[in-house]
Amino acid sequence: MVAAIYEKSRGETFGLTRQEFDGILREIARKYLPVDAKQREISDLYASLRAEELALARGCAAGHEHAWEVFLTRYREKLYDIAGYITKENSAARELADSIYAELYGTATRDGQRASKLASYTGRGSLEGWLRTVMLQEHVNRYRRQRRLVSLDEESEEGVQFAIAEPEPAIAVDSRVEAAVDEVLAALPAEDRFVLASYFLDERTLAEIARTLGVHESTISRKLDKLAKSLRKQILTSLGRRGMSRRQAQEALEVDVRDLRINIRSRLAQETGRPAFSKKKAEAPAGEGS
Repeated sequence: MVAAIYEKSRGETFGLTRQEFDGILREIARKYLPVDAKQREISDLYASLRAEELALARGCAAGHEHAWEVFLTRYREKLYDIAGYITKENSAARELADSIYAELYGTATRDGQRASKLASYTGRGSLEGWLRTVMLQEHVNRYRRQRRLVSLDEESEEGVQFAIAEPEPAIAVDSRVEAAVDEVLAALPAEDRFVLASYFLDERTLAEIARTLGVHESTISRKLDKLAKSLRKQILTSLGRRGMSRRQAQEALEVDVRDLRINIRSRLAQETGRPAFSKKKAEAPAGEGS
């Protein structure tokens, strides 16, 4: 299967060997699947990836010139269009696009290796959608950096301390995504909301959550894996009911959760309390300690 995906990806054209592409697929599997994932799950994940866009992005990240030439041919104008849509001003758009080019190409190095943002693209969702998200986030980051560079004295001289603070530029999020996320979270059982809030919002460890609920750590680990997959599936289904195609829904889910105009903590905290696992759930798997 990997050989077929590699051929489909045109990885050799973009400077990637079969072994390198295989390593990229394994890296993606480690990121999105549990350690004990079945072969069917791995195959389904690989089959869902945008193989050619993945190979192109990773070829660029590795510094292969032909890959970069193809990338510029396909995405140069799109990047400027996206930047123009974000900034609403030509010079600011060009500045934003140029800064993204540098980060995508990998002009900086880290530990002696070129550091390209394209190395983080995983092929889940379109490359264009991923680039849009990266550029939007860079726009927000640049705004925040500029605000921090203005000294308190400068602000005082301008009387800024008496002015109403400007809101930070918001990343445009489709209202259907917010509605779908809110709907799915609202329908979660109290036990599931408690586990999600404890792990993702309160940053408690698996062991701490397990002790609180009186279950084995591996039980919480498996539950989180299942919840993540289930939530994504339910949200995709909800977006479908709201008129999105499968591809549109997948791209929409690349949004940063911090940009949603719903209170995730409040939603997860509703009636959570401290739910109790059933006796069956609390039993540790055979051979595991308590």
